[in-house]
Amino acid sequence: MNKKEIIAKLALNSKQSEGAVTAVLEALESLAISMLTRKEKLVLPGFISIQAVARAARSGRNPQTGAVLQIPARTGVKVSAGTKLKKAVAK
Repeated sequence: MNKKEIIAKLALNSKQSEGAVTAVLEALESLAISMLTRKEKLVLPGFISIQAVARAARSGRNPQTGAVLQIPARTGVKVSAGTKLKKAVAK
């Protein structure tokens, strides 16, 4: 499902205009990005939590040549499912 289809479904289910749903979805995206860049955790209780995590530098291997290479430290994103989501998928 692409973004346009998600917006259409949400608009239908919430009885809101597609424009209103688009504005809310874009505001949520903006909020998530700003919180994660400040290393804050975004939690939608019972549904999902998203947080920035530091990944240490490490060595790895090129799978084709076997050569050892250094992978630099970076910041990644960790996404965890909440209990409501886990229970719904487990059914």
